Amino acid sequence: MKVGLQATTWINSWGFMSMPWTYADLKRNAFGVILSIALFAAMVPSALNKWTNDASPIRSVDPVDATIKSGQGKGRNIQYLLVLENGSTVLVYDDLPHLIGSRVGIERVTRDNGFVFYRFAS
Repeated sequence: MKVGLQATTWINSWGFMSMPWTYADLKRNAFGVILSIALFAAMVPSALNKWTNDASPIRSVDPVDATIKSGQGKGRNIQYLLVLENGSTVLVYDDLPHLIGSRVGIERVTRDNGFVFYRFAS
């Protein structure tokens, strides 16, 4: 009776460890391997995009009035749902508590690469 999984490693004549893989093992695990590669491939452009946006200088900062509709989270990094003066909604993170239903001043920040985000006015 087998109680657990046992991984067998082999040390070849050069001193390197290797695993004895077979074609059947690769076929059985192909979905997991392909899924892992696809997720990693999707994360790399996302990280590169964030690094590009962080490196791009700010082109303009425009003041905007908004009303806080809801907040979610606790402690630091609370996410607020805000309704702008033109009726559109945005999500803004802040580490300070704000009263639901209150009018607040936020800033619409535009970077040189065209990326737009909102932040609470300090």
